[in-house]
Amino acid sequence: MTLTNWAGNTTFHAKEVHHPSSIDELQRLVAASAHVRALGSGHSFNHVADTTGDLVALDRMPELVEIDSAAAQVRVSARTTYAKLAPLLHRAGFALANLASLPHISVAGSVATGTHGSGDAVPGLAAAVSGIELVTADGSPLSLARGEADFPGAVVSVGALGVVTALTLDLVPAFELRQYVREGLRPDALGHFDEIMSSGYSVSLFTDYRDTRVWLKRADELTDPDWYGTTPADGPRHPLPAMPADSCTEQLGVPGAWYERLPHFRADFPPSGAGDELQTELLLPREHAVAALRALFAVGDRIRPVLQISEVRSIAADDLWLSPFEGRDSIGVHFTWIKDVAAVLPVVELVERTLAPFGPIPHWGKLFTRWPECPDRFRELVRRLDPDGKFGNDFTRVLLGE
Repeated sequence: MTLTNWAGNTTFHAKEVHHPSSIDELQRLVAASAHVRALGSGHSFNHVADTTGDLVALDRMPELVEIDSAAAQVRVSARTTYAKLAPLLHRAGFALANLASLPHISVAGSVATGTHGSGDAVPGLAAAVSGIELVTADGSPLSLARGEADFPGAVVSVGALGVVTALTLDLVPAFELRQYVREGLRPDALGHFDEIMSSGYSVSLFTDYRDTRVWLKRADELTDPDWYGTTPADGPRHPLPAMPADSCTEQLGVPGAWYERLPHFRADFPPSGAGDELQTELLLPREHAVAALRALFAVGDRIRPVLQISEVRSIAADDLWLSPFEGRDSIGVHFTWIKDVAAVLPVVELVERTLAPFGPIPHWGKLFTRWPECPDRFRELVRRLDPDGKFGNDFTRVLLGE
């Protein structure tokens, strides 16, 4: 059977796919393999998880959710999805500080590729990690905790250091949010970009570089009827204007639990467009946001023919070496494309050229053609933990400049 990613645009080339059911079995498998990669939920749109050797799927590994209330932390298995984890945390009175737009993705895969939600004061999902456990090249276990020298390089690692088996995440008290959709944001409102993006706990702009809507997630009620010249949506909305909103989390200002409002999509529905799409995302320093968006609006006519929707989000800085947000508050400009690689890639290149003056870094799990410089300290860490390149693939070799 041919194995593909979630969207079906990437076919894996592994000679064999393994489903270990214990740590011991995983350790033996890794030690005996010449080349091995781990596969999460398969939501990446490129070859980051591919290998011509052994592919390890963790779907049969023991599920682990251990909540330490005193420390406000949870230890979870790598395979655990946010959809499964979040309700358990909420029932215990806890929350994660942020979630991505889809709850269907695995914790380990999301963290390893620098996945994020939105919120001026909230960093990416990897910033919640305080401990990480992995199986290294010789099959031995390695645990790293925040504060140890190698830890900032091991969290966002694109699978280049080993097979992650568990992570420990920081928790915050459970909270509620309201979700609003505001329509008709005018292009001249970019002059109020900072005020708009700070108007809620989590704020997203959805645009086709002609019409723009705001998805606003905040604790208190929005009472301004003319908020930045917009009008309130008269019913639930999907990020894609033509799509029904059944799969989306509740809107219209109805309060609800953090995990039922922070994602755009409900866990009990197929994710997003059920794979009928391609995705690109570029992360820019926050101070360049307005200039970058104006540059994209200027080429909007060339983007729209292959664009389904673009989303703009804000992400606070972290200190993880391979994170797109390392040392810089950021803006993420995300593109959901039609599912036509040949038509989309020239437009990806156009977007990359347009944003090049602003220092973009790609989301490691999306489509991109321009590679940023790999930090020397991450390159050294890979060579030290995996000197023979057991966890390497074409993706990591380009990243590391090999």
